[in-house]
Amino acid sequence: MAAQSNDLEAVTRLSLRSTKLIVVKIGSSSLSDSQGNIEQMKINLLCEELVRLRKNGLNVILVSSGAIRSGKAVISNKIKNVEISCLQAYAAIGQVLLMESYRDIMANKGYNVAQILLTWDDFRNKKRLRNLVSTLNTLLSLGVIPIINENDTIAVDEIKFGDNDTLSALVSVQLKADLLVLLSDIDGLFTGDPSNSESKLLTFVSSVTSDLEKLVSEKHGGFGGMGTKLNAAKLVTEVGIPMVIANGNTEGVLGRLISGEKIGTIFSARLENVKE
Repeated sequence: MAAQSNDLEAVTRLSLRSTKLIVVKIGSSSLSDSQGNIEQMKINLLCEELVRLRKNGLNVILVSSGAIRSGKAVISNKIKNVEISCLQAYAAIGQVLLMESYRDIMANKGYNVAQILLTWDDFRNKKRLRNLVSTLNTLLSLGVIPIINENDTIAVDEIKFGDNDTLSALVSVQLKADLLVLLSDIDGLFTGDPSNSESKLLTFVSSVTSDLEKLVSEKHGGFGGMGTKLNAAKLVTEVGIPMVIANGNTEGVLGRLISGEKIGTIFSARLENVKE
Protein backbone atom coordinates (compact mmCIF):
# COMPACT_ATOMS: atom_id res chain seq x y z
CA MET A 1 0.00 0.00 0.00
CA ALA A 2 2.86 2.37 0.85
CA ALA A 3 4.48 1.75 -2.54
CA GLN A 4 1.15 2.30 -4.28
CA SER A 5 0.68 5.56 -2.38
CA ASN A 6 4.17 6.70 -3.33
CA ASP A 7 3.48 5.92 -6.97
CA LEU A 8 0.22 7.87 -6.88
CA GLU A 9 1.95 10.83 -5.25
CA ALA A 10 4.66 10.81 -7.90
CA VAL A 11 2.09 10.70 -10.70
CA THR A 12 0.05 13.48 -9.07
CA ARG A 13 3.06 15.73 -8.64
CA LEU A 14 4.32 15.14 -12.17
CA SER A 15 0.86 16.01 -13.51
CA LEU A 16 1.35 19.55 -12.17
CA ARG A 17 3.76 20.16 -15.06
CA SER A 18 0.74 20.55 -17.35
CA THR A 19 -0.76 23.35 -15.23
CA LYS A 20 -2.16 26.25 -17.26
CA LEU A 21 -4.14 28.15 -14.62
CA ILE A 22 -3.01 28.30 -11.01
CA VAL A 23 -4.74 29.97 -8.09
CA VAL A 24 -2.33 30.97 -5.32
CA LYS A 25 -3.51 31.97 -1.87
CA ILE A 26 -1.07 33.55 0.57
CA GLY A 27 -1.66 34.16 4.26
CA SER A 28 -1.06 37.43 6.06
CA SER A 29 1.77 36.03 8.18
CA SER A 30 3.71 35.28 4.99
CA LEU A 31 3.54 38.95 3.94
CA SER A 32 4.19 40.85 7.17
CA ASP A 33 6.42 41.03 10.21
CA SER A 34 5.44 40.06 13.74
CA GLN A 35 3.78 43.47 14.29
CA GLY A 36 1.72 43.16 11.11
CA ASN A 37 3.66 45.64 9.01
CA ILE A 38 3.84 44.71 5.33
CA GLU A 39 7.29 43.49 4.38
CA GLN A 40 8.12 44.69 0.88
CA MET A 41 10.83 42.06 0.47
CA LYS A 42 8.35 39.24 1.06
CA ILE A 43 5.88 40.69 -1.44
CA ASN A 44 8.70 41.21 -3.93
CA LEU A 45 9.76 37.57 -3.68
CA LEU A 46 6.17 36.44 -4.21
CA CYS A 47 5.77 38.76 -7.20
CA GLU A 48 8.99 37.43 -8.71
CA GLU A 49 7.53 33.94 -8.56
CA LEU A 50 4.25 35.04 -10.12
CA VAL A 51 6.13 36.76 -12.94
CA ARG A 52 8.17 33.61 -13.62
CA LEU A 53 4.96 31.62 -13.90
CA ARG A 54 3.51 34.16 -16.32
CA LYS A 55 6.65 34.13 -18.44
CA ASN A 56 6.36 30.34 -18.61
CA GLY A 57 2.88 30.68 -20.08
CA LEU A 58 0.77 30.11 -16.96
CA ASN A 59 -2.22 32.20 -16.00
CA VAL A 60 -2.15 33.24 -12.35
CA ILE A 61 -4.79 34.41 -9.90
CA LEU A 62 -3.62 35.55 -6.47
CA VAL A 63 -5.82 35.48 -3.37
CA SER A 64 -4.06 37.63 -0.79
CA SER A 65 -4.77 38.07 2.88
CA GLY A 66 -3.14 40.79 4.96
CA ALA A 67 -5.49 43.78 4.91
CA ILE A 68 -6.74 43.56 8.49
CA ARG A 69 -3.33 42.71 9.89
CA SER A 70 -1.53 45.54 8.09
CA GLY A 71 -4.27 48.06 8.88
CA LYS A 72 -4.09 47.16 12.53
CA ALA A 73 -0.35 47.79 12.53
CA VAL A 74 -0.99 51.34 11.35
CA ILE A 75 -3.85 52.49 13.57
CA SER A 76 -4.25 50.08 16.51
CA ASN A 77 -3.07 52.70 18.99
CA LYS A 78 -6.18 54.76 18.16
CA ILE A 79 -8.66 51.91 18.64
CA LYS A 80 -9.48 50.70 22.12
CA ASN A 81 -11.77 47.74 21.35
CA VAL A 82 -12.10 44.85 18.94
CA GLU A 83 -15.64 45.32 17.69
CA ILE A 84 -16.50 44.27 14.14
CA SER A 85 -16.47 47.92 13.04
CA CYS A 86 -12.86 48.16 14.17
CA LEU A 87 -11.88 45.13 12.12
CA GLN A 88 -13.63 46.73 9.17
CA ALA A 89 -11.63 49.91 9.72
CA TYR A 90 -8.40 47.90 9.83
CA ALA A 91 -9.35 46.21 6.56
CA ALA A 92 -10.21 49.49 4.83
CA ILE A 93 -6.83 50.99 5.74
CA GLY A 94 -4.77 47.87 5.18
CA GLN A 95 -6.26 46.98 1.79
CA VAL A 96 -4.91 50.23 0.33
CA LEU A 97 -1.43 49.52 1.68
CA LEU A 98 -1.53 45.95 0.42
CA MET A 99 -2.60 46.85 -3.11
CA GLU A 100 -0.15 49.74 -3.35
CA SER A 101 2.65 47.30 -2.61
CA TYR A 102 1.50 44.79 -5.20
CA ARG A 103 0.85 47.50 -7.81
CA ASP A 104 4.22 49.21 -7.44
CA ILE A 105 6.27 46.03 -7.30
CA MET A 106 4.51 44.36 -10.23
CA ALA A 107 4.68 47.58 -12.30
CA ASN A 108 8.45 47.57 -11.87
CA LYS A 109 8.43 44.06 -13.32
CA GLY A 110 6.28 45.09 -16.28
CA TYR A 111 2.94 43.67 -15.15
CA ASN A 112 -0.40 45.15 -14.22
CA VAL A 113 -2.56 43.93 -11.33
CA ALA A 114 -6.28 44.28 -10.68
CA GLN A 115 -8.06 44.35 -7.33
CA ILE A 116 -11.21 42.30 -6.82
CA LEU A 117 -12.98 42.31 -3.43
CA LEU A 118 -15.61 39.63 -2.92
CA THR A 119 -18.31 38.57 -0.49
CA TRP A 120 -20.27 35.33 -0.25
CA ASP A 121 -23.14 37.01 -2.10
CA ASP A 122 -20.97 37.17 -5.21
CA PHE A 123 -21.03 33.38 -5.30
CA ARG A 124 -24.67 32.96 -4.28
CA ASN A 125 -26.06 35.33 -6.94
CA LYS A 126 -25.86 33.64 -10.36
CA LYS A 127 -25.69 36.88 -12.33
CA ARG A 128 -22.93 38.32 -10.17
CA LEU A 129 -21.07 35.03 -10.33
CA ARG A 130 -21.22 35.01 -14.15
CA ASN A 131 -19.94 38.58 -14.17
CA LEU A 132 -17.13 37.65 -11.81
CA VAL A 133 -15.99 34.73 -13.95
CA SER A 134 -16.20 36.84 -17.11
CA THR A 135 -14.17 39.66 -15.56
CA LEU A 136 -11.48 37.31 -14.30
CA ASN A 137 -11.17 35.59 -17.68
CA THR A 138 -10.94 38.97 -19.41
CA LEU A 139 -8.20 40.14 -17.06
CA LEU A 140 -6.25 36.93 -17.65
CA SER A 141 -6.60 37.31 -21.41
CA LEU A 142 -5.11 40.80 -21.08
CA GLY A 143 -2.12 39.49 -19.14
CA VAL A 144 -3.25 41.18 -15.93
CA ILE A 145 -2.80 39.39 -12.60
CA PRO A 146 -6.04 39.54 -10.55
CA ILE A 147 -5.53 39.96 -6.81
CA ILE A 148 -8.55 38.87 -4.78
CA ASN A 149 -9.47 39.39 -1.15
CA GLU A 150 -12.63 39.23 0.89
CA ASN A 151 -14.46 42.54 1.16
CA ASP A 152 -13.97 42.70 4.91
CA THR A 153 -15.02 46.34 5.12
CA ILE A 154 -18.69 45.45 4.54
CA ALA A 155 -19.00 41.69 5.07
CA VAL A 156 -19.44 41.12 8.80
CA ASP A 157 -19.90 37.37 8.47
CA GLU A 158 -16.71 37.06 6.43
CA ILE A 159 -14.69 38.68 9.19
CA LYS A 160 -16.22 36.56 11.90
CA PHE A 161 -16.28 33.22 10.11
CA GLY A 162 -14.55 33.79 6.80
CA ASP A 163 -11.21 32.75 5.46
CA ASN A 164 -9.33 33.13 2.21
CA ASP A 165 -8.66 29.40 2.03
CA THR A 166 -12.32 28.80 1.23
CA LEU A 167 -12.45 31.85 -1.03
CA SER A 168 -9.49 30.62 -3.07
CA ALA A 169 -11.13 27.21 -3.40
CA LEU A 170 -14.38 28.76 -4.66
CA VAL A 171 -12.46 30.84 -7.19
CA SER A 172 -10.55 27.74 -8.33
CA VAL A 173 -13.77 25.80 -8.86
CA GLN A 174 -15.51 28.58 -10.78
CA LEU A 175 -12.50 29.33 -13.01
CA LYS A 176 -11.79 25.61 -13.54
CA ALA A 177 -8.21 26.04 -12.37
CA ASP A 178 -5.64 23.29 -12.79
CA LEU A 179 -4.11 23.76 -9.34
CA LEU A 180 -4.72 25.54 -6.04
CA VAL A 181 -1.72 26.37 -3.85
CA LEU A 182 -2.14 27.59 -0.28
CA LEU A 183 1.03 29.30 0.91
CA SER A 184 1.37 29.38 4.67
CA ASP A 185 4.10 29.82 7.28
CA ILE A 186 4.46 26.07 7.82
CA ASP A 187 5.63 23.33 5.47
CA GLY A 188 2.29 21.56 5.06
CA LEU A 189 -0.07 19.28 6.96
CA PHE A 190 1.54 17.50 9.91
CA THR A 191 0.37 14.64 12.08
CA GLY A 192 0.44 17.01 15.05
CA ASP A 193 1.77 20.37 16.18
CA PRO A 194 4.45 21.33 13.59
CA SER A 195 6.66 22.65 16.39
CA ASN A 196 6.71 19.17 17.93
CA SER A 197 9.67 17.15 16.64
CA GLU A 198 7.55 13.98 16.78
CA SER A 199 5.04 15.37 14.29
CA LYS A 200 5.56 14.18 10.73
CA LEU A 201 4.82 15.99 7.49
CA LEU A 202 2.16 14.31 5.39
CA THR A 203 3.43 14.84 1.85
CA PHE A 204 0.45 13.18 0.15
CA VAL A 205 -3.26 12.92 0.87
CA SER A 206 -5.26 10.74 -1.51
CA SER A 207 -8.62 11.72 -0.04
CA VAL A 208 -10.02 13.76 2.83
CA THR A 209 -11.31 11.12 5.24
CA SER A 210 -13.17 11.42 8.53
CA ASP A 211 -10.00 10.30 10.31
CA LEU A 212 -8.04 13.12 8.71
CA GLU A 213 -10.76 15.61 9.62
CA LYS A 214 -10.61 14.38 13.21
CA LEU A 215 -6.82 14.74 13.24
CA VAL A 216 -7.04 18.31 11.97
CA SER A 217 -9.82 19.18 14.41
CA GLU A 218 -7.81 17.93 17.36
CA LYS A 219 -4.33 19.08 16.32
CA HIS A 220 -4.79 22.11 14.06
CA GLY A 221 -7.66 24.16 15.47
CA GLY A 222 -7.89 27.93 15.30
CA PHE A 223 -9.03 30.79 13.09
CA GLY A 224 -7.57 30.49 9.57
CA GLY A 225 -5.85 27.23 10.52
CA MET A 226 -5.67 23.76 9.02
CA GLY A 227 -9.40 23.20 9.35
CA THR A 228 -10.16 25.77 6.67
CA LYS A 229 -7.38 24.43 4.47
CA LEU A 230 -8.82 20.94 4.71
CA ASN A 231 -12.25 22.28 3.74
CA ALA A 232 -10.66 23.99 0.75
CA ALA A 233 -9.06 20.70 -0.25
CA LYS A 234 -12.44 18.97 -0.13
CA LEU A 235 -14.01 21.63 -2.35
CA VAL A 236 -11.42 21.50 -5.11
CA THR A 237 -10.49 17.83 -5.15
CA GLU A 238 -14.16 16.87 -5.47
CA VAL A 239 -14.23 18.58 -8.88
CA GLY A 240 -10.89 17.25 -10.08
CA ILE A 241 -8.47 20.00 -8.97
CA PRO A 242 -5.38 19.07 -6.92
CA MET A 243 -4.28 21.29 -4.03
CA VAL A 244 -0.98 21.89 -2.28
CA ILE A 245 -0.24 23.39 1.13
CA ALA A 246 3.32 24.70 1.22
CA ASN A 247 5.56 27.14 3.05
CA GLY A 248 5.55 30.55 1.38
CA ASN A 249 9.09 31.14 2.62
CA THR A 250 10.47 28.22 0.61
CA GLU A 251 12.68 29.62 -2.14
CA GLY A 252 11.12 29.26 -5.58
CA VAL A 253 8.24 27.29 -4.11
CA LEU A 254 5.72 27.79 -6.93
CA GLY A 255 8.06 27.00 -9.79
CA ARG A 256 9.40 23.97 -7.97
CA LEU A 257 5.90 22.68 -7.31
CA ILE A 258 4.96 23.08 -10.97
CA SER A 259 8.08 21.13 -11.94
CA GLY A 260 6.88 18.20 -9.81
CA GLU A 261 9.26 18.62 -6.89
CA LYS A 262 8.22 17.04 -3.59
CA ILE A 263 7.32 20.10 -1.53
CA GLY A 264 4.55 20.56 1.02
CA THR A 265 1.39 18.45 1.20
CA ILE A 266 -0.40 17.60 -2.02
CA PHE A 267 -4.05 16.59 -2.06
CA SER A 268 -4.90 14.39 -5.01
CA ALA A 269 -7.91 15.22 -7.15
CA ARG A 270 -10.60 12.55 -7.21
CA LEU A 271 -9.71 10.52 -10.26
CA GLU A 272 -13.28 10.17 -11.57
CA ASN A 273 -13.60 13.94 -11.55
CA VAL A 274 -10.22 14.93 -12.98
CA LYS A 275 -10.60 17.59 -15.64
CA GLU A 276 -10.10 16.51 -19.22
